[in-house]
Amino acid sequence: MKRDMDLVRAIFLAMEEHSEGFAPDVISVPGLSRDQVGYHIYLLGQAGLMEVAVTTTMSDQSPQAKPVNLTWGGHEFLANAREDRNWLQAKKVIKGAGEVSFAVWQSVLVSVVKQHLGLAP
Repeated sequence: MKRDMDLVRAIFLAMEEHSEGFAPDVISVPGLSRDQVGYHIYLLGQAGLMEVAVTTTMSDQSPQAKPVNLTWGGHEFLANAREDRNWLQAKKVIKGAGEVSFAVWQSVLVSVVKQHLGLAP
């Protein structure tokens, strides 16, 4: 399964909407399977962007995790990715490069935000 950065952003946005700081019981994204969402939550835990509880069972088709809360790094990413205009502009920049690392996503989002603030050419 390929990493889907739109799904990553959707998971972060769903987490942020939950006012208590802890994750909602279930995060679902229309059009995507439980396995797709669970795997991406698992990846976000591996990356240290959220605290997760691994829930993988022998019958699962892919690693699964339940979100607990965002980490500082997760909030930092979301701060730059939250606004649609920032996200769409970053996607446009990255599209020409194909698959890129999370660090590149972070860097491009920071550059886009700096441009909107007039801090970068």
